[in-house]
Amino acid sequence: MKNKLAYIQRFALLPLSFLYGIGVWVRNIMFDLGILPSKEYDIPVISVGNLTAGGTGKTPHVEYLVRLLSKNFVVATLSRGYKRKTKGFFLAHTNSTADQVGDEPLQIKRKFKDVAVAVDAKRTRGIEKLQKLIPDLQVIILDDAYQHRYVKPGISILLVNYSRNIFDDYLLPAGRLREPASARDRADIIIVTKCPANVKPIELRLLEKKLIQYAYQKVFFTTVTYQSLIPVFDAALPVLTPEDIAAETNEVIVVSGIANNEDMVRYLEKFFPTVHVFQFSDHYHYTARDLHEIIELFGEISANKKCYLITTEKDATKISAFNSLEDEVKNAFYYLPVQIEFLENKQETFDSLIYNYVHNNRPDNILHRREKWKKSNLPFLYIEKKVNND
Repeated sequence: MKNKLAYIQRFALLPLSFLYGIGVWVRNIMFDLGILPSKEYDIPVISVGNLTAGGTGKTPHVEYLVRLLSKNFVVATLSRGYKRKTKGFFLAHTNSTADQVGDEPLQIKRKFKDVAVAVDAKRTRGIEKLQKLIPDLQVIILDDAYQHRYVKPGISILLVNYSRNIFDDYLLPAGRLREPASARDRADIIIVTKCPANVKPIELRLLEKKLIQYAYQKVFFTTVTYQSLIPVFDAALPVLTPEDIAAETNEVIVVSGIANNEDMVRYLEKFFPTVHVFQFSDHYHYTARDLHEIIELFGEISANKKCYLITTEKDATKISAFNSLEDEVKNAFYYLPVQIEFLENKQETFDSLIYNYVHNNRPDNILHRREKWKKSNLPFLYIEKKVNND
């Protein structure tokens, strides 16, 4: 009955998806013809984004790039700061709030304190402000910018969820696609995310063949790895593994406001027979009433046994603002960080692609300056051409 209702609802929304698709097509044509401008910068710009509305694991992949590049380069990230309450350009600080910069940028800033994390809905303005504020800036990572075509990135990375087939999905609002699957032709690198760790190589080859449209495109596959749990409120408390918590209790409460928490819940169910789930919408802003309901259940369980509250790292940026919670609750609140891992031993290949691009195109590279001079003086020698693989 539930599936039938969902099918009827989707069918009813198809006319709106058709109109939305026309708008997307016209917009892309205007960019392709140069009617709408795409600006290129003299600094390496890496764009990370997706075709679907959430659920591809974008933030862990941005964090991977930051971790890779910040060892040797001056790095900044730039996003629009989804659901923030500020306007225009805003540079995040470790004591910023999710209301000021958005939950994902705040998560990145708190993890990488020496990296500049900025938000601006107008990415061209954001890039130019970052260059003025940080004269020695060497690379900018654009977070969630695949559809933001006013900036022409040096490398465009498209993320595709392994479990959500973009070829069988519909455009918004009937489906989850922001653009049709054919829009993957703008990607230099396609990463299939959240793959099962034991996926068969033949499945990956078939998917790779289906995704690639041009010979220069590279496809990689990643899976999610869960890390040790970290306290939300008191950094002095010990970092715990699920096994540590399972030695104290068989019951936990999960609080999440992400696009899809099924993988997280499934992972925790390996350690705890009883997992209570409070699920909210993606980027949810928690209220005192929400926390009251959660704490009520926590009180019922903790009256008889030890209980832990487990949330996501993104949600922790907002829950940590509730400092008035009782110490017993705060001490039981932990978040579960995630990282990505490349399958098929392709991490080194991916790292080399990214590192070499930034190294060869950073503003202080003399070869980059010489190449830029050649292009400005002999433009006819530098005509780019795509090679179709079909």
